Amino acid sequence: MTLLTSPFAKEPPFQHGQTPRTAVLYCNLGTPDSPGTPDVRRFLSEFLGDPRVVEVPRLLWLLILHGIILRFRPAKSGAKYASIWLPEGSPLKIWTEKQAKMLQGWLAQRGHDVQVRYAMRYG
Repeated sequence: MTLLTSPFAKEPPFQHGQTPRTAVLYCNLGTPDSPGTPDVRRFLSEFLGDPRVVEVPRLLWLLILHGIILRFRPAKSGAKYASIWLPEGSPLKIWTEKQAKMLQGWLAQRGHDVQVRYAMRYG
């Protein structure tokens, strides 16, 4: 007999009377890893390939996306990203991370034991 193992992590142990823990997940749209054409292409493919973002019949949209948009747009968009890119990386990622840290500090100053983390939906 083979036992099936769950693909999910087990819940951490909990005992009644423990201090409750709260977390805030601060989400943003996303950003490419760099302003380089391959990274922008990967980001645009993921973002524009989401059927919730572009509501066009799927087959038609995939032909447009992969046949036209992902051939020309990444270089143009990459140049625009490069014009605002910071030495530390993507401005959106940097500011999202800073805002999450600031929110963590602001909540802590007011006596809230909260963990704040940030996440990007695409990229």
